[in-house]
Amino acid sequence: MPEHDEAGSRAPAAPAAPVLEVKDLKKHFVIRKGLLRRAAGHVRAVDGVSFAIAAGETLGLVGESGCGKSTVGRAVLRLVEPTEGVIKLNGRDITRLGKAELRPYRRQMQIIFQDPFSSLDPRMSAGAIVGEPLHVHGIARGARRVVQVAELFERVGLRRAQMRNYPHQFSGGQRQRIGIARALALSPRLIIADEPVSSLDVSIQAQVLNLMMDLQRERGLAYLFISHNLAVVEHISQRVAVMYLGRIVEYADKKSLFTTPLHPYTELLLSAVPVPDPSIRRDRRVLQGDVPSPVKPPSGCHFHTRCPYAVDLCRVEAPALREIRPGHQAACHLR
Repeated sequence: MPEHDEAGSRAPAAPAAPVLEVKDLKKHFVIRKGLLRRAAGHVRAVDGVSFAIAAGETLGLVGESGCGKSTVGRAVLRLVEPTEGVIKLNGRDITRLGKAELRPYRRQMQIIFQDPFSSLDPRMSAGAIVGEPLHVHGIARGARRVVQVAELFERVGLRRAQMRNYPHQFSGGQRQRIGIARALALSPRLIIADEPVSSLDVSIQAQVLNLMMDLQRERGLAYLFISHNLAVVEHISQRVAVMYLGRIVEYADKKSLFTTPLHPYTELLLSAVPVPDPSIRRDRRVLQGDVPSPVKPPSGCHFHTRCPYAVDLCRVEAPALREIRPGHQAACHLR
């Protein structure tokens, strides 16, 4: 009998599990009124969101203020408890783990906050802030912790001598670098970046974004990048999810979404992005009205009250998020 090539006979390796997998995530906040604080309704901040992020990948989560983006990030980290759904980290369901069981997983997921000043304790030195996670999780103490903190400072573009300074002695961009160093301290696999550059000057934004991209390449980090700035999301993300009133309405790779958007909401968001070249003219359409209240969202498609293409079906039936083109999903009856 002919000899078989041992390498060729092997079955192909199964694809690695996503670092983060979220299925049908919901977060409804109870509204309580009266002296007895009885439930009078719910704020449907997140209303059935699903996505996955692989190692070394950035998923941009975009939408207007009040659409539930930040709540998604906090629910993933279990900073707020989800109402329904499943959150898997490295294939392990962490949705209902207790505090003690969740503690080892907290080392694998960290957050970079929007405001680099309010997220830093003004009474602690920058070195103490970055070193605190190492102390809390018992990873390093004393001289060893000082060495690790110094290495983190240098990696994010700060000097070792600045470890003794306090937050008010740094610029906005430097404070955000401290926040990034703190997030890296535990060598996480997932980082939730909640509007991390929105409070910075444009030139500083580029520096911080490039730093985050370099760190991702070095460490294979998975990012959930939350932002309302489509230009920033286009720069850093590989895939993009567009949220509206607690739901994802479009989900695609970056190129497909920015060149051929399928949902009317995405089209209107993209038309509002300023073009730096005055010689380029385009049809700019403005979103009319405000985001409806998540306490009593519109029936059917939540976007129908502002959509220029809405038909009767949109007002009575909620469209499912489905694949319209390969790898490109949208929740719209007209597609």
